[in-house]
Amino acid sequence: MGIDYSDLHDPNAEYTMRELSAETMGADRERPAPRDLEITDVQTTMVDGNFPWTLVRVYTDAGVVGTGEAYWGAGVPELIERMKPFVIGENPLDIDRLFEHLVQKMSGEGSVEGVTVTAISGIEIALHDLAGKVLDVPAYQLLGGKYRDDVRVYCDCHTEAEADPEACADEAERVVEELGYDALKFDLDVPSGHEKDRANRHLRPGEIRHKAEIVERVTERVKDRADVAFDCHWTFSGGSAKRLASELEEYDVWWLEDPVPPENLEVQEEVTKSTTTPIAVGENRYRVTEERRLIENQAVDIVAPDLPKVGGMRETQKIADVANQYYVPVAMHNVSSPVATMASAHVGAAIPNSLAVEYHSYELDWWSDLVEEDVIEDGSITVPEKPGLGLTLDMDAVEEHMVDGETLFDEA
Repeated sequence: MGIDYSDLHDPNAEYTMRELSAETMGADRERPAPRDLEITDVQTTMVDGNFPWTLVRVYTDAGVVGTGEAYWGAGVPELIERMKPFVIGENPLDIDRLFEHLVQKMSGEGSVEGVTVTAISGIEIALHDLAGKVLDVPAYQLLGGKYRDDVRVYCDCHTEAEADPEACADEAERVVEELGYDALKFDLDVPSGHEKDRANRHLRPGEIRHKAEIVERVTERVKDRADVAFDCHWTFSGGSAKRLASELEEYDVWWLEDPVPPENLEVQEEVTKSTTTPIAVGENRYRVTEERRLIENQAVDIVAPDLPKVGGMRETQKIADVANQYYVPVAMHNVSSPVATMASAHVGAAIPNSLAVEYHSYELDWWSDLVEEDVIEDGSITVPEKPGLGLTLDMDAVEEHMVDGETLFDEA
């Protein structure tokens, strides 16, 4: 039987809000009103992907379950286990309050940055999925609605001969032509044959010429068919980073990512302001308090937070809000399973300055098997209208790819 949504506020309507909630969530029993919900459990299962993905589930007394994901890192499941007493019995719709509650309660574990923030992120994402299901809205609606229906995806590319400029160009063309992506990224911290001492972070002239050749071959091969970024993985000294960025100014570089280590923001600012090559930074900073310094000092041209690491969905939106005040776009770093990838897409839909979301698993042929829905198609993600994140875990696939020694979490 169809539901007439125009009658929602009519006290004489055939469906009450509680009955509507029960039907739209597929319940076989009447659910309590949203303010009567309580969290009853939090469970994790780690999946052995190209990174160890920590999937998180939050359970309620109404049988509604939310699924999230925490960035990989040693000790994350144990930290989430430590947090359970702080959320059990709480209402899962109070996402902001529970986030701050966990930050305060876990201060002794270092909740300013690091893996504790990552662990909180996994719970926070699961709460958005759960709240969306309870309220029967997609997660992006909890963030204020959407600017776009589709979120662009950039593919992090690799070859067996990553130091060979021609091999990189061949792979770029293949990914564009065969896989349908119009946004790519390649590594530049690859051996050139000219290294003497990588520990000192200094780039010799031959190393810079080799990296510039990779950039030249790739960008010339794809031309206007794709934007291409290049990742340095925090490898070089400030002076070397400036010389490299200057050498790349003549090419169509989408951005140069993490050219220097993340700790010294003054050096990062100097590098960024020394070149017209766009510089992207952000995956190794935590929460809006740290990302804000990069943005306000204009030390980045593109900010790149990692959503299941930086603090979750609302924290990423806060970062985007600050970035938007400085007209800085957001390109979300992402090495996750479909769960956090879709969470990133919901945020990407809800912020005005979304540039793209990373996809790091194109060589893993079972990545999409973890959920029943399609996620990435033709180089983009169509943000689902289903409640919550809009994903359904395939428990058989999760169990098949669990890290050795892990236990599958409960289905409900």
